[in-house]
Amino acid sequence: MPKPWRLTRQAEVSLSDIALWTIDTFGPRQAQAYEEDLIARCSGIASGTVPSQSCREIIDPELKEDLRFARSGQHFIVFVEDETSVIIVDFLHSRSNLPDRIAQLPRRE
Repeated sequence: MPKPWRLTRQAEVSLSDIALWTIDTFGPRQAQAYEEDLIARCSGIASGTVPSQSCREIIDPELKEDLRFARSGQHFIVFVEDETSVIIVDFLHSRSNLPDRIAQLPRRE
């Protein structure tokens, strides 16, 4: 059974920014389709059907939280999961410096 999931404020801002950029670059239909793909991927993460990787492997094995990431199109979905839920922390573009960006993320809200 899928776990409930939610977006942090930072993830909401990033999703909005992605949508605005995609509208400006590719138009509203493509923006809606890409946003739907990102949301579907979040649901897949929550159901355990999407492969993910620990951020500890690429940043620091001593990270307090077990942040994980999964790829979706041109973005990485960064999240933390516990026994009962999934929190989507942020959406980061694949061209960004993932270790630096993850190290700068605020902790769970």
